[in-house]
Amino acid sequence: MAGNDAATPRRRDRTHYLYIAVIVAVLAGIAVGFAAPDVGKALKPLGTGFVNLIKMMISPVIFCTIVLGVGGVRKAAKVGKVGGLALAYFMVMSVVALIIGMLVGNVLHPGTGVHLSHELAGEGAKQAGEGAESTTDFLLGIIPKTLVSALTEGEVLQTLLVALLAGFALQALGEKGEPILRGIEHAQRLVFKILSMVMWAVPIGAFGAIAAVVGATGVDALKSLAVVMIGFYVTCLLFVCVILGPMLWAFARVNIFSLLRYLGREFLLILSTSSSEAALPRLIAKMEHLGVSKPVVGITVPTGYSFNLDGTAIYLTMASLFIATAMGDPLSFGEQVSLLLFMIIASKGAAGVSGAGLATLAGGLQSHRPELLDGVGLIVGIDRFMSEARALTNFAGNAVATVLMGAWTKELDRDQMHRVFSGEAPFDERSYVDGESATAEREPAATAS
Repeated sequence: MAGNDAATPRRRDRTHYLYIAVIVAVLAGIAVGFAAPDVGKALKPLGTGFVNLIKMMISPVIFCTIVLGVGGVRKAAKVGKVGGLALAYFMVMSVVALIIGMLVGNVLHPGTGVHLSHELAGEGAKQAGEGAESTTDFLLGIIPKTLVSALTEGEVLQTLLVALLAGFALQALGEKGEPILRGIEHAQRLVFKILSMVMWAVPIGAFGAIAAVVGATGVDALKSLAVVMIGFYVTCLLFVCVILGPMLWAFARVNIFSLLRYLGREFLLILSTSSSEAALPRLIAKMEHLGVSKPVVGITVPTGYSFNLDGTAIYLTMASLFIATAMGDPLSFGEQVSLLLFMIIASKGAAGVSGAGLATLAGGLQSHRPELLDGVGLIVGIDRFMSEARALTNFAGNAVATVLMGAWTKELDRDQMHRVFSGEAPFDERSYVDGESATAEREPAATAS
């Protein structure tokens, strides 16, 4: 025991230094981007490579988590209750985020005095080509070509569908399905072990990503677009503190700042990669450690990554109003509502991918107001910085949603949660880095109210 106690501080220190290295890498990336813009832009593959490594693991993480969450519940009605409640909550919060974005956008009138250059005008059509998709295509796209292609192609919604089907099938098998569940638990340990190896590359990825965006954007572009950027950040902050915070306290008696502080390392990871996907495995592990039961976490977190995109909703509203004003053709109230409702639906399945919001914005404008499409080029220069804010907001929204689902379904161990927030039961970074998720290291307190 003494040997184990002596080893623990050293392993925790290693993870602590990892996140200090991320901060240093971000600062170094900013310095390189300003001092040598061409060098900074040349470093972009470092950031892209790291995000791709994370994205490579997202489908296996979601599959294992949902199958274990759904398959481990003996009553299918319980899964349906959690899933239905989560989807209803996600749609309500998307509408709330849309309304807040509209209110702030109509008050600030972002885009006044901004002029579109010829160099940027062509970016809109390019992004629209990436984001254009009909409702029928979207729905048919949820069905994978084969049972395993969802995992191999990295499609999040397809992975959700296959995982739910597999989970319900294992439910129906009963005891005969237990060996399969144990096998998936071992596969999940393997997935988290690979992720732990990838995580040590975070500083390199953060350095390349930040250097590239600063080198490509420069100071002048940031100054000219500061109003919409700052307005967007403030709006996201207000949404988290004024909407999510009171809701979390009213329905779960949980302090939003305690929850955000608990997820501090994950926010740093998102800030450096501009993608909430990078922190998805850690959110699953930390929510289970916090005391939310495995089925609730397994259903709410992966589903929320496709359907609970509060930050993206705010981004789409403000960016649309910004472009319309900058192009001298402001949107009427009716046009705002119809366009933005379309974009809310079209954005489902973006799952926190950096740049997906920009493609959705262009696709929506092309289908509703094609004359505004060239204005998307105005957003391109600052989209990376706005992407960080929407990824952080999406992540915070999913963390809050998971705690609320746990409280509403009486699947939240409040004693464990209080121990975690008080520091008595800190999240074991050592076990996570060793490839052991919270799923493996502790069974969630099943139905504590």
